[in-house]
Amino acid sequence: MQTDELLALPPYDLERARKEPALLERLNALTAHHARACPPYGRLLELFHGGAGPAARMSEVPWIPVGLFKSHRLVSVPEAEVFKTLTSSGTTSQQVSRIYLDRATAQRQSVALGRIMTHLLGPKRLPMLLVENRDLIKDRTAFSARGAGVLGMASFGRDHVYALDERSELDLEAVRAFLARHGGAPFLVFGFTFMVWQYLLQRIAGLGLDLSQGTLVHSGGWKKLQDESVDNATFKARLADGCGLLRVYSFYGMVEQVGSVFLEGEDGHLYAPGFADVIVRDPVTWEELPPGRQGVIQVLSALPESYPGHSILTEDLGVLHGVDDGSCGRKGKHFSVVGRAPRAELRGCSDTHAFSQKVAV
Repeated sequence: MQTDELLALPPYDLERARKEPALLERLNALTAHHARACPPYGRLLELFHGGAGPAARMSEVPWIPVGLFKSHRLVSVPEAEVFKTLTSSGTTSQQVSRIYLDRATAQRQSVALGRIMTHLLGPKRLPMLLVENRDLIKDRTAFSARGAGVLGMASFGRDHVYALDERSELDLEAVRAFLARHGGAPFLVFGFTFMVWQYLLQRIAGLGLDLSQGTLVHSGGWKKLQDESVDNATFKARLADGCGLLRVYSFYGMVEQVGSVFLEGEDGHLYAPGFADVIVRDPVTWEELPPGRQGVIQVLSALPESYPGHSILTEDLGVLHGVDDGSCGRKGKHFSVVGRAPRAELRGCSDTHAFSQKVAV
């Protein structure tokens, strides 16, 4: 099945028996394509997997470690076809991943994200409050992960208001004005997790602002909040108490697989859409683990054609909860991210922002 066919289906309707053969066919085609078009990737396949023929099952699709996008130039299209270059979040001491997009891949990623967000938000664009500053997206040809995330999500809103000024301080008057215009009907809020906590909630708690008609979509790393003993349940409870915000959804994603995000369901688990999948692997044997066992997360996506990012071993630890049996009615694998693998770099968008602010001080 071609990627466009997978994208045309409702994102959480495919049961495993239908999804895996269709997705596996596409992933095998991508492995062969990238092995031909990207010689460094072909050599990496030899190094990690002794080469790679067609996989017979999802767990056999060859992966490469996410860190290789920092040390290798991995691109499967001619230089003249590179339309946009994305960079991962990183602290000042880190290398960053570089992801090379042609127009077709960028369009496919945009459509995929649209399918997921329309499932959550409905077809109408809502007034949107972004917990960011406008300067982040000035350069449209080279984006950080934060900038790509903001621009991608902004397309699902209208009448955009940026809640932070050029110094990344809360623009309280702008927030009040937004709520005066739109606070009485459904609206959308987007921000990276730590920034929502630090720059929005901490500043407006106790001011009596009412965000009860809002839906918050957030992402970008929990490390800083975990250091402050703030987990997902605490995060949601404080938003409810501080400003009445009850519809709160996180998603798990990365610049190396833009578009293939794993959206949180009402049960608090993250769900794989029909065009993507997740595998949890034993960190010693690299064998696939059954539900309930903690291991390293591998993410798979039908989207990346301009670079070999269709099967990536991440630096995150997670637990698979089940397949096609989520309590919120969505089909597909559902899982939780429990933290970073030992010695993994700090890389979530909001985590690295917090680090850079600390260094600047």
